[in-house]
Amino acid sequence: MTRPVYLVDDDEAVRHALGLLLSTVGIAATGFADPQTFLAQLPKLEPGCLILDIRMPAISGLKLQGKLNEQGIDWPTIVISGHGDIEACRRAFRNGAVDFLSKPIDEQDLIDAIQKGQEVLQRTLSRRAEKAEILTLLAALTAREREVLDRIAEGFTTRQIAEGLGLSPRTVESHRAAIGAKLGTISQAEMTRLWLEGR
Repeated sequence: MTRPVYLVDDDEAVRHALGLLLSTVGIAATGFADPQTFLAQLPKLEPGCLILDIRMPAISGLKLQGKLNEQGIDWPTIVISGHGDIEACRRAFRNGAVDFLSKPIDEQDLIDAIQKGQEVLQRTLSRRAEKAEILTLLAALTAREREVLDRIAEGFTTRQIAEGLGLSPRTVESHRAAIGAKLGTISQAEMTRLWLEGR
């Protein structure tokens, strides 16, 4: 699935040219004339790949990157600049950029960078969906089942869990079976993985 592409650049000619270029390869890019407009629209936007100009009035591309990071928005970012320098490039990558391109933009470099960004975003969204699913599974456990799972994940035997919780081994096995049914696995290793993912 192709995710949206958002282009934030105060130069209308650049927005038009890059939008036209991307449309020829089937990529629809939504342009924003400044970071403020983009930030105002952000709550309505679905996750996508960002192309940010580094030098814009009021809020630079790097500052916008920083603001997004503060909000926990980790969309893949391609930073473009007509005045690229090593320090700006370094900062962009530290903020999580997938690429840093100098103007005039090489068409193939931009398309390759967007493809890379799309792949990164897809992995991120898949991980997030899996984590949400795991949290839903874990939320279905009772408080006692959660206590038993904690000890299973820490490597305790049924007998040790029973002694630690003041239960009979048979009761612990019963809880273990219920946990397995809710999590969809009876494997201790898989239960431990889900437990770790849900922390």
